[in-house]
Amino acid sequence: MNSNHPIGIFDSGVGGLSVLQRIRADLPHETLLYVADSGHAPYGDKSAPFITQRAAAITRFLLEQGAKAIVVACNTATAAAIANLRRQFSIPIIGIEPAVKPAIAMTRSGVIGILATGQTVYSAKFADLINRHRQQTQVLAQPCPGLADCVEHGDLNGPRPTALLNRYLQPLISQKADILVLGCTHYPFLKPLIERLVDPEIIIIDPSAAVSRQLHRRLDELRLLANSKAPGGEHYFTSGCTEYTARVISRLLDRTVTLEPLPLTSPLH
Repeated sequence: MNSNHPIGIFDSGVGGLSVLQRIRADLPHETLLYVADSGHAPYGDKSAPFITQRAAAITRFLLEQGAKAIVVACNTATAAAIANLRRQFSIPIIGIEPAVKPAIAMTRSGVIGILATGQTVYSAKFADLINRHRQQTQVLAQPCPGLADCVEHGDLNGPRPTALLNRYLQPLISQKADILVLGCTHYPFLKPLIERLVDPEIIIIDPSAAVSRQLHRRLDELRLLANSKAPGGEHYFTSGCTEYTARVISRLLDRTVTLEPLPLTSPLH
């Protein structure tokens, strides 16, 4: 594997861009390939077999583009599919999970809240994560249907995400949660809105930094960090409408982005 080959990153849609931004900041010389599977978003209401099939197909596509590592920038896909991906493919595959361990270390009230999709909250991987780190802390997991969809439509502060967040935050705040874990990569784009809706003393944790650190460690171990000193490029693909998705991504990244269609079809619906 050539160290100057690209890193593949994928998500059900545009949420994984929050991870891409952190990787870009930490690894400025790497070339990044990003797949937004927007034609099948959100994954949160899809079955585990469907998500597993899509994750494998997208990974194969990224490998065909020369990817030296894969980042599953989606909590739902990590929970449903990463074990299968690691069985199928031999390159480094980095997943993401809610930042429960650091949240437990930081809480003062002994209560943390996790905002996530239903697929993540009800997955065996999530249950194992909670059981491993819970200790004496009360962990409140809040499924948030519809929230990722707001980000997919570029609606970051309108009436709909505001109403949804008020509904989902209320039970966490009423039980004295002083740490909020963003358990979906879409949610960091809603962090400014969340900060307006909760007490300023509540800490909000975005796990993308941990993903970037783990990616750096794995590439360094395998001597696969880019040796180029030039800024790395980025290429974007989507299974959704390229023009619409490009507008949303350009808004989220605050710069103009062009997308190529993802040449994948799924037999599962």
